[in-house]
Amino acid sequence: MSLSTSKITELAPDQESLNAANKLMKPNKWPCLAQHEHLVWGECQGSGANPYRTVFDQVNLGYKCTCPSRKFPCKHVLALMWMFAEAPSNFAPADVPTWVSDWVGRRRNTDGSNSKKPEVPASNKQAKSLIAAQLAEPEKAIDPEIEARRKAASQKRSQATQQSIATGLEELQQWLADQLRSGLSTLVSDPTSRCRTIAARLVDAKAQAMASRLDELPSRILLVPSEWRIDWLIQELGRIVLICRAWMADPDDAELTRLVGSSETRDSIIALNDAPRLCSVWEVIGEQVSTRRDGLVSQSTWLMNHGDGQRFALLLDYFPASLGKRSSSFSVGETILAELVFYPARHPLRAVIAERKQVDAPNATFSDCWPIPSSDPLSVYRDVLKLSPWSSDVPLLLPRGRLAQSGAQTWWQSEDESLCLPIMDKPQKSILGLELHTAAAVWDGMALKLLSGRSQWGPWSYDN
Repeated sequence: MSLSTSKITELAPDQESLNAANKLMKPNKWPCLAQHEHLVWGECQGSGANPYRTVFDQVNLGYKCTCPSRKFPCKHVLALMWMFAEAPSNFAPADVPTWVSDWVGRRRNTDGSNSKKPEVPASNKQAKSLIAAQLAEPEKAIDPEIEARRKAASQKRSQATQQSIATGLEELQQWLADQLRSGLSTLVSDPTSRCRTIAARLVDAKAQAMASRLDELPSRILLVPSEWRIDWLIQELGRIVLICRAWMADPDDAELTRLVGSSETRDSIIALNDAPRLCSVWEVIGEQVSTRRDGLVSQSTWLMNHGDGQRFALLLDYFPASLGKRSSSFSVGETILAELVFYPARHPLRAVIAERKQVDAPNATFSDCWPIPSSDPLSVYRDVLKLSPWSSDVPLLLPRGRLAQSGAQTWWQSEDESLCLPIMDKPQKSILGLELHTAAAVWDGMALKLLSGRSQWGPWSYDN
């Protein structure tokens, strides 16, 4: 079955999907466009840190996208088909990546789409046109007076928001003082009701990020072993105090605003001229997925740089839990060549992918080239705390060592036995006692969260 613009129009669920697809037909939205025989795939950078992976089959027009859209095909599939129909030469010949091969192996061989297209009621059927999509939203000239009024209104709202946040943080610090007077053991025994009240007040004060942190505190306490909970709580509340005081001293600081109020959008970060940028070969060393109380799923993808410059990067995405399980954009061990833009911070870590490039060499060439770790991995953690003392999860590269178990607690121990660090989660029994050449982990000041590493038997990864 050949792909044509008329066929794309026929496949589209509605005109709105075509309009949305037209907005995605920009080269900077697609860091990767490739093809191999009858398979065509691409990666579309959306609002999150991780790109959406999209593929379709030219033979029977089956398709797949990792986005959470409930329309079939989604706007990403339509945009990919549309771009290929108009300019197939823009899709570079390439070897089929693993995620495309997995999809080909799972899908049923049909003569049409790989998903049954829902029946559209007759009352909702309307004419669909690619030309109409292209003409849907013509660019409008910017009126200087309107733009000036918009900026003035925005500045006024920003000042009002800062005043509201300041009031909320003052109440938070008073709440913290009350918890200390009543005893932290009381807070540990009944954290939900106590944290919910102050979290709701912080939402009213427009301190959404800090409100989420307090709202998540009860569930985070339960993940900590009971004998550690008081110490963990002291550490967490101490970080909150530091953030509050630092924000009060400089409410315009981008990093502190992100920790207290709201975060910048992906597009605004890429547009920042002074944001740290680094183009290098990055390996996916781990992924952490957790469901929050507010109904969002947090997806953290950890990257390690095989070149010079910033050693680690974090891609952080949020999506509604109601959409069900979402396919991961990357797999542990995968290697990408990409330019990352880091969120402004004293110790830049969180980043977004600005541009994805093709890697000519196979992944195996890079996956074995892990950097040589320091003999004192905690020195990295101490250096981070000097810059931003409120930091919690800091990625580390551990030297040669082993994993051992003593009772219910698992430990990582260096080869010379000079350093022994507790592990928060229980790793697979298959790696207990193995000689680990190196390992990547996240240190929160109390325990390690293993990500992946290299052993005498080859690579391994921890799946939480």
